[in-house]
Amino acid sequence: MHSADFLVIGGGVAGLSAAASLARHGTVIVLEAEDAIGFHSSGRSATFLHLGIGNETVRGMTIFSTDFFVTPPEGFSEAPLSSPSLSLYVANASMLDMLDELEADMTGIGGDIAKVSEKEMRTLCPVLNIGDDAIVAAIADRGALKLDAGLLLQGYARALRAAGGIIKLGQRIATISRAAGVWTVTSTNGEVFSAPIVVNAAGAWADRVGMMAGVQPLGLAAKRRTIIVFDPPAGIDSSGWPFVKTVTEELYFLPESGRLLASPVDENDSDPVDAQPEEYDIALTAWRVEQWTTMQVPRIAHSWAGLRSFVADRVPTAGFASDAEGFFWLAGQGGYGLQTAPAMAAITEALVTGGDWPSGLSALGVEPAHIKPERLQGA
Repeated sequence: MHSADFLVIGGGVAGLSAAASLARHGTVIVLEAEDAIGFHSSGRSATFLHLGIGNETVRGMTIFSTDFFVTPPEGFSEAPLSSPSLSLYVANASMLDMLDELEADMTGIGGDIAKVSEKEMRTLCPVLNIGDDAIVAAIADRGALKLDAGLLLQGYARALRAAGGIIKLGQRIATISRAAGVWTVTSTNGEVFSAPIVVNAAGAWADRVGMMAGVQPLGLAAKRRTIIVFDPPAGIDSSGWPFVKTVTEELYFLPESGRLLASPVDENDSDPVDAQPEEYDIALTAWRVEQWTTMQVPRIAHSWAGLRSFVADRVPTAGFASDAEGFFWLAGQGGYGLQTAPAMAAITEALVTGGDWPSGLSALGVEPAHIKPERLQGA
């Protein structure tokens, strides 16, 4: 029997960031089903912080988290977690109202947002398909950051271990039960772990973990997203291009290690699985690149897929279950898990330990009622 004050189920960025914060208050054991941390969604993200996704709560958590990425705690990482960048949101004539709405939303939360002229668009990304039947307008988020997911995960793991926490890999959950105020978790390899508090950060599997514990599920929906990798046009240096996204959910692309990543921003229903890309979605991505830019995609170097899990209102959820003492939900991070991880870690620390709600989040309009699971149950 391995005993702790807190058991965290899930070794992605949500679980590790929460565990590192909780380790300041007691002993922590993280249980990860795979043989590596961040194996699923955390390790398959485009790792770009921007204000163009989510609602005002998500944007508030993103802004709150930005300082952590720019100036991480001393000793957290040996290299920078982020680099300054720019995100560019483009629209055709039918999307102009949506572009105006997005600009207002991002400006309202305090983003550094500006309209971009056609000349500026061509300078920032010369391959954009600009014209009456194509891109006619754009706005830029000048506070965006390129994140290093690997360094972020490693930093949280290092911080956790430095505080005495333990990460146990290959611990797929078999049973969860509670007796005499203590949760007992048994893995499929027979190891047994116990703690008065369990934090369920199992990503797309979080509802399944909850049901194993006899807890009412949140109603998580797992969505598969596809990414392809291809070379930029010959002789063109794409390293300085921005993150480019259509204002509707059609396409985004960005430079990465001398190549380009692109996604059709797809959301295909999926069971919680080790997601793999499908041929149709790969082809759709290449087609949309060729529609929105002047580039051709003659060869795809690599492709992958990941799962993004959402609750009904698409806001990350953190809080104790109302029907099971000591069972804490940390789920539904959707596609914002990396860019909101510092905020969610601070939220989890406050709610689990009974500490003060982070004042910086309140200043950005993010309150407990927006995050706690009761909102999903009509409470």
